[in-house]
Amino acid sequence: MSRVLDRYLFREIAATWFAVTLVLLLILLTSQFAQVLGDVAKGRLPRAAALDVIGLSAVQYLTILVPIGLFLSVMLALGRLYRDSEMSALMACRVGPGGIYRPLAALLVPLTLAVAWLAIDMAPRAFDSIEQIGAEARRGADLASIEPGRFTMFGPDNAVVYGERVTEQGVMENVFMQRRVEGDAMEVVVAERGEQVDSDDPDVRYLVLYDGRRYEGAPGTSEFRVVEFAEHGIPYRLPSLDPPEPEPRAMDVQSLIRQGGPEHLAELHWRLGVPLSTFLLGVLAVPLSRSRPRAGRYGRIAIGFLVVIIYFNMMSAAKAWIEQGKVPPDAGLWWVHGAVLVITLGMLAVQNSLHRRLLR
Repeated sequence: MSRVLDRYLFREIAATWFAVTLVLLLILLTSQFAQVLGDVAKGRLPRAAALDVIGLSAVQYLTILVPIGLFLSVMLALGRLYRDSEMSALMACRVGPGGIYRPLAALLVPLTLAVAWLAIDMAPRAFDSIEQIGAEARRGADLASIEPGRFTMFGPDNAVVYGERVTEQGVMENVFMQRRVEGDAMEVVVAERGEQVDSDDPDVRYLVLYDGRRYEGAPGTSEFRVVEFAEHGIPYRLPSLDPPEPEPRAMDVQSLIRQGGPEHLAELHWRLGVPLSTFLLGVLAVPLSRSRPRAGRYGRIAIGFLVVIIYFNMMSAAKAWIEQGKVPPDAGLWWVHGAVLVITLGMLAVQNSLHRRLLR
C-alpha cells in the first residue's frame, strides 16, 4: 500500500510542480521576448541571436523558479488533499510525515541537485554568453539602430546623436550631434544627412556628415570656432571584443575562491545558498500547507508567497551586506538558512505534538 501512496503523492506533486514552473517561466519569458524583439527591431541585437538570448535567460530564470515552483506545488498538491479530506484518511491509516516526505524526496533531491548545477555552473556561463552577445551587437551597431526623432547615445565616446529620419539604407537626415573632444571643449555638428562608412582599420569606423556646420569650443566662453563643410568625417573606435575583467556573476567557483574579495565571496555564498533554499523550501512546504478539510486549496498560497518573498529578500540583503562589509564573509547566508531550518523544525514539532512529549 505504501508504494501506491508514494506513487500517488509523487504524481500529484510532480505534475503540479511542472505546471507551476512552466507558467512562471512563460510569464518571465514573455516579458523578455518583448524586450528582445524591441532590440532586434532597433538593430541593437542580431536576429540570429534573439533565440539564444531568450534561451540563456531561461537558464538564469530557472535557478530561482525551480525552488519557488517546488514550494508552491507542494502547497497546492497537499492543499487539495486536505480540502478533499484525503489527508485525513491518510492520517487515519497512520501515514505520518515520513509517508509524505518519502515520495517528496524522490522529487526534492533531484531538483536540489539540478538547481545546484544551474546556479554553480550553467547560470554563470549563460550570463557570460549574454554579455558577449551584447558586446558583439554593440560593435556591429550602425545608424539604422538609432531611433528617429529621439536623442541617442552613439559610439564608445557616448556622443549624443539625433536624426529626424533614418532611411532603410542607414542614411540619417537632418542630423544633430554633440560630443566632448578635449577637456571641457564640446563639439556640436548639424548636417543635412549622415552615414556610416567603414575604414581600413576593422576597429575604426567613420560617421560621415554632409552639408553642415560644426561648432567647437568651451561652454561658458566666447571662444568658439565655426566651420562650414560639404563633407566631414568623424572617426570613432568600435567597442573591443577583448573580455574585460569578468563580473563575479560570470566567474566560476574556482575563480571566486581565488579572488576572495567581498563581492566574490558574496556571489559564492549565493550560489551555494540557492540549492540549499530549494531543499529547505520543499521541507517547509509540508507543515505550512496543513489546513482544515474543505478550507480551500488556495487558502495558504498567500502565506506561501509571503514566505518566499521574505526568504529570498533576506538572502539578497545578506549578500549585499557581505559585499558592503557589514556581515563577515564566514557568516555568509548561513544564518538566513538556519533561521528557516529552525522555523521548519518548530512547525513540524508542533504539528506532530513532539513538544508535548518533551514536556512530559
